[in-house]
Amino acid sequence: MPVFKCKMCGGSLEVSEGMTVCECEYCGTKQTLPRDHSDAVTNNFNRANNLRMKSEFDRALELYEKIINLDPDEPEAYWGAVLCKYGIEYVEDPATLQKVPTCHRTQLESVLADVDYLSAIEHADPDQKRVLEAEAARIDALQKNILDIVSKEKPFDVFICYKETDEQGSRTQDSVIANDIYYQLTQEGFKVFYAAITLEDKLGQEYEPYIFAALNSAKVMLVIGTKPEYFNAVWVRNEWSRYLKMVKADRSKLLIPCYKDMDAYELPEEFSHLQAQNMGKIGFITDIIRGIKKVLRGGEAEKAPVAAAPAAAPAGADIKPLLKRASIFLDSGDFDSAKEYCNRALDIDPENSQAYYYMLLAEFKCRNKEEMLALKFDGGISSNSVYINAHRFADDKTKAMIEEFDNSSRYNAAGSCLAKKDDMAAIKMARDIYTRLGDYKDSAEKAQRCNRLINEYNRKIEEEKKA
Repeated sequence: MPVFKCKMCGGSLEVSEGMTVCECEYCGTKQTLPRDHSDAVTNNFNRANNLRMKSEFDRALELYEKIINLDPDEPEAYWGAVLCKYGIEYVEDPATLQKVPTCHRTQLESVLADVDYLSAIEHADPDQKRVLEAEAARIDALQKNILDIVSKEKPFDVFICYKETDEQGSRTQDSVIANDIYYQLTQEGFKVFYAAITLEDKLGQEYEPYIFAALNSAKVMLVIGTKPEYFNAVWVRNEWSRYLKMVKADRSKLLIPCYKDMDAYELPEEFSHLQAQNMGKIGFITDIIRGIKKVLRGGEAEKAPVAAAPAAAPAGADIKPLLKRASIFLDSGDFDSAKEYCNRALDIDPENSQAYYYMLLAEFKCRNKEEMLALKFDGGISSNSVYINAHRFADDKTKAMIEEFDNSSRYNAAGSCLAKKDDMAAIKMARDIYTRLGDYKDSAEKAQRCNRLINEYNRKIEEEKKA
């Protein structure tokens, strides 16, 4: 008889053949089960669950995706993928002694709109569906609380990722180096996320909201390491792997691996396309500072020495001329100059909504809102750090328009996919996007249209097999 492990506490579950929902006798939590109870399937799920419980979310997600490829109709595999993407760990509530979810990988998208969650619900039986919907509602409420905290956090320029302590609990050399870099960068005027200091007044609180806010806003991440295993430590990898995904969606972000006392070839394979920096090299910190200035200031650090850069405007200066210049540059399509003048305005008023709005247009190389509404991104633009700040500081009217940019970009991308009527992969992508958009415009109707096309295609394939 197969022995499934509890997703909350890891205890062995008493399972009978055909059961798809059970209650753990150790923690009392009701949970869903795979439909297939064979030894091979049980082992795969238990391995994936074990990795997730150890917070090795990426490795666990790879296993769940393999299970999905083997059985695309298994709702439990899709749900496992959801738990990994949102970094869900279950901990005991001291007050109720019940297992409650905590989130280590916040997403801007609600779990209720996640494509894997929707697939889990689509394939679940009625009993599974009730359990999954209740658990998703708990995670969604948790996410909303986190994002509420995130919305109030000030943006960062640089995120320092490193391992604080070794296996014996002693401070690592990496943490000493990170501390030195932190102070040198702050002296240069950068806003730096360095866990040992940034989170020191957050004792007793969940760190995730503050880490997520910093990951999203920081334009540069420095990953510090003196040993290969430190780069791959669970929480270090958790931070840099999340940031790498953001880099793919937002090319204005930059990740810089920084190593010492090891060979560059020992860095994680995911860094192979990145320009790593040897911290033992003379002038390392100078090169890092120059690179950061280049990213944050549109390359001006390359054009002239720091001393020759434009002086900051005095406090109380009028930013209207700066915003006017940014607007003119947008109209002419000079997006780099528009960004420069937006940054100058933000140096004076760091929460100016108009400056962030213009910056958003320049970020996507759009001269006006009409061009923004014509964008096509299947994942939307809401994970972009400039979008996040523009949305955070906007008034209600501008905020609604910025949200429309995001929805419109996904809707347009879905339309392009739907136009490829003979490409079922594109049609399925269109269906997923329309489903996530919910009641936006005619998305629900078009999602149904995609389903009809998919069903017609499947019937045609079945008829051809019978012929």
